[in-house]
Amino acid sequence: MSEPNAQQVAYWNDAAGPTWADLQPPLDRQLAPLGRRAMAALKLRPGERVLDIGCGAGQTTLDLAQAVAPDGHVLGVDISRPLLDVARRREGGPSVAFLEADAQTHPFEPGAFDAVFSRFGVMFFADPEAAFANIHRALKPGGRLAFVCWRSPPENPIMSLPMQAALAHVQSVPAPPDLGAPGPFAFADPARPTAILDAAGFKDIATTPHDEDIGPGDLETTLALALRVGPLGAVLRENPDQRDAVVGAVRAALAAHDGPDGVKLGSATWIVTATA
Repeated sequence: MSEPNAQQVAYWNDAAGPTWADLQPPLDRQLAPLGRRAMAALKLRPGERVLDIGCGAGQTTLDLAQAVAPDGHVLGVDISRPLLDVARRREGGPSVAFLEADAQTHPFEPGAFDAVFSRFGVMFFADPEAAFANIHRALKPGGRLAFVCWRSPPENPIMSLPMQAALAHVQSVPAPPDLGAPGPFAFADPARPTAILDAAGFKDIATTPHDEDIGPGDLETTLALALRVGPLGAVLRENPDQRDAVVGAVRAALAAHDGPDGVKLGSATWIVTATA
């Protein structure tokens, strides 16, 4: 019998994982402000033990470790071996550990953590109800949860603008994402994570909108990221004859948002918090 998240495990090891590992620096620059916003909501204290779900290449785990230093500890968990390989090469010290595991099913020690954090790592569970029940068991009574997740695609130019620029030049158009399926927009409707957390036993659930302009760097860095991460790469593979036109259109669309700090585009997220 296949594991519950077999499709996501394959995707993050064979398809997306190597790409994200290769693009770790610009991706972290782009997403770091949103992760910091969710971290602030946790109000971490020195000496606490924290679980970082979907830790990826480890930047959030290292940031969390600084927040609970000098005596705290952070366990970063991910299903992507390529990303964990990057994380383990970074200097984390004895207060940091990484584990290749699925947070939906891994038998964490009950009550082992004071806090659970995730930066865009909890929207990919095949069974989110089971996953958050498992996460709830891993928290101490009164432990805190905070994660950041995307709102809808139209609210997120950082993700939608490159595709919109490309569509005028291609014949093969990807289907819109299923907002209820495992994927980046699984929690776009705030009622869904609220209901899932409530069923898992969480209390004091709050879903707060957060809007912020973000970006990975200069124009060429932003263009390279847009062409490789997300559905635009698949569009280019399916429309190779239009590559030059698509690249030109995406570059022009991004250039309109270039400034002294590089390209910045709007992001729209939920900061979700709860207690065990």
